[in-house]
Amino acid sequence: MTETKPLTERELDRIIEMAWEDRTPFEAILFQFGLPEKEVIKVMRGNLKESSFKRWRKRVNSGVSKKHLKKRNPDITRFKCSRQKVISSNKISKR
Repeated sequence: MTETKPLTERELDRIIEMAWEDRTPFEAILFQFGLPEKEVIKVMRGNLKESSFKRWRKRVNSGVSKKHLKKRNPDITRFKCSRQKVISSNKISKR
């Protein structure tokens, strides 16, 4: 395995956020950050409290989560919400 550059705090926060979201598959994290599932698990284990990590792993493996594309409804064909760009470009106006 090749040596990877260290993750920034912002990248780390985003990876953890994506991993917590049931609707975001591991393949999306691999696509965006180049981290396979095993590396995501290591990131989660190293950055969460033990009880939080165990709860996350239980949920991911329970079948409730659709963290694996093979377990998802085949009608879902994209990684991100159709409103994601609009939300991320949103600027709060001062009134």
